[in-house]
Amino acid sequence: MRKVFLSLFAGIILLGAFYFFWLSPRYTSPILVYHDFGYEKSGSFVSPENFNRQMEYIKKKGFEVITLDELVKSIKDKRRLKRNKVVITFDDGYRDNFEYAYPVLKKFGFPATIFLITDLIGTEKEYLSWDEVRVMSKDRISFGGHTRTHLYLGDVKDDKVLIEEIAGSKKAIEQKIGVTADYFCYPFGGFNKRAKEVVIDAGYKGACTTNRGFARFNSDVYELKRIKVTNSDTTNSFSFWAKLSGYYNLFRSRKNPY
Repeated sequence: MRKVFLSLFAGIILLGAFYFFWLSPRYTSPILVYHDFGYEKSGSFVSPENFNRQMEYIKKKGFEVITLDELVKSIKDKRRLKRNKVVITFDDGYRDNFEYAYPVLKKFGFPATIFLITDLIGTEKEYLSWDEVRVMSKDRISFGGHTRTHLYLGDVKDDKVLIEEIAGSKKAIEQKIGVTADYFCYPFGGFNKRAKEVVIDAGYKGACTTNRGFARFNSDVYELKRIKVTNSDTTNSFSFWAKLSGYYNLFRSRKNPY
C-alpha cells in the first residue's frame, strides 16, 4: 500500500513539475482570427449562427475578451495575464463583418480589431464602407492596417512600395475615421525583415501574422501569432476548445514568415 501511495505521490510531483516548468511557460493568450461570414462562400467562412454560438460559448465558459491593445501592453510590460483572456480579430474588412459579426459582438459586449485593406474599403460592394467603419469605431471595434491592396509583403523588395502599402493604410484609416490605427496585420501572414522595420517606423504598436507555429508568450509584438477559426469549429468540438486553451500553438508546425 505504501509503495502505491509513494508511486502516486511521485506521479503527482512529476506532473506538477511538467506543468510548472514546461507547459505553463508555453501558455499564450489566444488571438482568434476570422475572415468572412455567410454560407460556404469560401474556406474561411463562418456562418452567422455558428459565430453567435462561438461567442456565446466564450461568454458562458468565463473567458474575458480583451482588446489587442491590452494584450500588447501586457507583453511589453512582461506581465502575464490570467488564463481566461482571448482577443478577437478580423482580416480584410468584408461587409459581412458589419452585417453579421458586429451585432453579435455588440450583444455580448466584446471588443475586436478589424484589419482593413484600405484601397478596397468603400469601393467594392463586398467590402465595408467607411460609414460602416465609423459606426463600429464608436462601439468597441478598433481598426488596423492590412496594407492598401493586400500585397504579399514577403516578396516586396521595393522600399517605396512597402512604405506606401504599410504606412499608407494607417494614414487612410486615420484620415477617414479620425481614430489612430495602432496595429497592423501582414497579408497571408508573411513578411520580411524590411517590412517589419517599416511597420515599426510607421508608428504601429504591434503587428499580427497568421499562426506560424509555437509561440512562447508571444514575446515579439510585431510577430503576434494568431489562430484561425472556421465554420467547422463548432462549440462542441475539441478543436474550438483547443484553440481557446492557450496551448494550441504547441501542436502546430513552425513556418518561416520570411
